[in-house]
Amino acid sequence: MHTRPPLWLFILAAVLFTTATDEFIIAGVLPSIAADLGVGVGAAGQLVTAFAVAYAVGAPTVAVAADRLPRRTVMVGGLALFAAANLAAAAAPGFWALAAARVAAALCAAAVTGAAFATAAGAAPEGRQGRYLATTTAGMTAALIGGVPLGAWLAGAADWRATFVFVAVVAAGAAAGLRVSAPKVAGSAPAPLRERLRPLAAPAVLRLVGATFLAASGGLMFYSYLSAFAAETASGAYAVLTGLLFTVGVAGMAGAVLSGRWADAFGPQRALAGVLGGHAVALALLAVFAWADWGGAWLLFPLVAVWGLYAWALTPPMQGSVITAAGPEHGMTAMSMNIAALYLGTGAAGALGGAVVEAAGAPWIPAASAVLMLGSFALALRPAVAAARTATAHEAKANEGDGATGVECATAAPPGTPCAP
Repeated sequence: MHTRPPLWLFILAAVLFTTATDEFIIAGVLPSIAADLGVGVGAAGQLVTAFAVAYAVGAPTVAVAADRLPRRTVMVGGLALFAAANLAAAAAPGFWALAAARVAAALCAAAVTGAAFATAAGAAPEGRQGRYLATTTAGMTAALIGGVPLGAWLAGAADWRATFVFVAVVAAGAAAGLRVSAPKVAGSAPAPLRERLRPLAAPAVLRLVGATFLAASGGLMFYSYLSAFAAETASGAYAVLTGLLFTVGVAGMAGAVLSGRWADAFGPQRALAGVLGGHAVALALLAVFAWADWGGAWLLFPLVAVWGLYAWALTPPMQGSVITAAGPEHGMTAMSMNIAALYLGTGAAGALGGAVVEAAGAPWIPAASAVLMLGSFALALRPAVAAARTATAHEAKANEGDGATGVECATAAPPGTPCAP
């Protein structure tokens, strides 16, 4: 019988909430920053790019440097520096000082996020790794639903600098909570630099990193241009855009939780293939919706809900698959590279989506996204098939071992495990 999830797991979700909020919060305060610092809105928007690029480039590097340290040490120290960087952003006298603070915050966030996922996976009880990763991931989804709107509200009620103070306070609180509650998950054993870098060149890991990049590019392309797509394909959709975004948030939270259960039940590789396949089908249905000119938000809502369910179900099985491919001893480095691919895909989504809109129009966005998602599915299919064959072989061997009696062991083995003869 499983006990209730520990406190530190929910603190990890708060950590991901904080780092994700810090990434996206700029979007809600760009005009205020531009006016206060005397730069254009376009220039202020480069603060988003600076954070994303620093995170993507820095994640594998920081992970390799911190790989030998205990995960709790990395998280607590990284969160303290992350809070300091956000306080520096709040006090920035000019644009370049703010940009430097954002880069520093991104590097700290990269270290903390990788250690958080490694802790959730490494300290999870047997058979519950997917659910622990899902709970951690839910913090990122909550940032989109609550963190970013809250930051925008703070900017309106006080000042844009208050948003960075808010992030710093939450980060400091999470650091204090992890200091007293986080489990002791050791870093990797001492090894030459070449050995620590091995996951960065492993074909199985690179295949999954490529799948993450394509999935992020395809899924976030549709999300980035949802308002434009709705405006052109569903009459009166602008009036219900807030409802559509709320639908995505609710469906995304459900997807993040359910995918963890799928990963535990079927294995992360098979769950990942199922999520990517479902995501591709959802995007294809949205493309048909646009091409068939059905119109009306009444049909767009359920289609977007199905899409949101699969779109936000990606991370738990993907991170679990990466850990399986790299091995627990290289998990933090491999997961950091995977997170970097997620951020690079996020950046590519906006550029690719813009090109599609300019060339063919917003109704073609889901079709282009579906093509990228099919590519991601193809990369994830091979490990899923291998995992299915392994599971079938183990099941056949177990049936041979118990003489097909169906008698279960009354031991600490998982339910349904047959007794050895």
